[in-house]
Amino acid sequence: MMIRYGWLLAGLLSGTGWSGLRAQTAPVAAPLVLGAYAQGGFILAHTPSVQHLAVSHPTGLELNLQRQTNGAAPWHAWYKYPKVGLALVYYDYHNARLGRSYAASVYVNKSFWRTRRQEFNFRLGTGLGYFPVRFEAATNHKNTLIGSRLNATLQARLEYDVALTEHLGLLLGLGLNHYSNGATTKPNFGINLPTVLLGLNYHQQRPLQPLNTSPTPEPTDVGRNFLNISTSVGWKQRNETDNQHYLVNAVTLAVGRRINRKSNLVAGLEGFHDRSLTAQLRDTARTSDQLPDVKKAGAYVGHELLFGRLAFVSHLGLYFYNPYKSNRFYYERLGIKYHFTERVFGNIDLKVHGGAADVIEWRLGLKL
Repeated sequence: MMIRYGWLLAGLLSGTGWSGLRAQTAPVAAPLVLGAYAQGGFILAHTPSVQHLAVSHPTGLELNLQRQTNGAAPWHAWYKYPKVGLALVYYDYHNARLGRSYAASVYVNKSFWRTRRQEFNFRLGTGLGYFPVRFEAATNHKNTLIGSRLNATLQARLEYDVALTEHLGLLLGLGLNHYSNGATTKPNFGINLPTVLLGLNYHQQRPLQPLNTSPTPEPTDVGRNFLNISTSVGWKQRNETDNQHYLVNAVTLAVGRRINRKSNLVAGLEGFHDRSLTAQLRDTARTSDQLPDVKKAGAYVGHELLFGRLAFVSHLGLYFYNPYKSNRFYYERLGIKYHFTERVFGNIDLKVHGGAADVIEWRLGLKL
């Protein structure tokens, strides 16, 4: 089931993150940037349970392909012509319990400062990672970081690119890579990997030459309110000894307002039913009489950063109905949202409790 789940995640991430962005630049071919970087870093011991694994210094290699947006779609100019890219990342952890990892990610690379010869960028991406070596109760029980071969990856990075020749650039970078399966399979402490990078970029066009297009007016929905109705499903494993994957589902009613070209503000109410908590409660309760309700209800506020049909989602919520206190009183959510049509949207979200992944949510909704 994890293999099917992982490949479905890969397809949706790559379709929304790369093709969805690229499709909006289709009328005019935009210049490409090709990169190859060497990487080195260390594993953060973010909990005492993984200190025995945070002893090596992983090294790796990245190959990537970026397309420089050029103004073919209105949002290109709103974000000062970012790049969108696809990266292939390899790491050797120099630790037999962790082995190696292979990842593919899509990303947006935003310039904060750009001259004819220099760029200072911030890059944010997501995708899938594959770990041939993972937790095995019989043979690799000390690997508490990685519980499944397929994992989601999140990447954040600061980059400085300086021209060596007309087309060749030297890249220096500082990054943070995170690998986790979102509690789909336990254990799932996940890998947090700060890195330094050194490499080369080949720029098909430098400096940037945007298309000579007329300024675009404000989107017609700026200043307007909207209503979202959605439902989500996910699956999670309770612990390492219980191999069953339990269904988690939720329903959400949210109101929002587009405040400018780049942003929506949202607030909502939602209810959750996590069936793994029923099994957990039965195992830990002293009696089967009058067990607390495992269903939860919460309220949240959030932000959506808009890139055409695509949006990066962040929420902060509080539980106001939580009879079985299996977690903290608040939750966070990070995700990707894509509008298939003006009314129908889908999300892939990671729900988190205090920095610990709870579940990956697959969401389908309607905008009214």
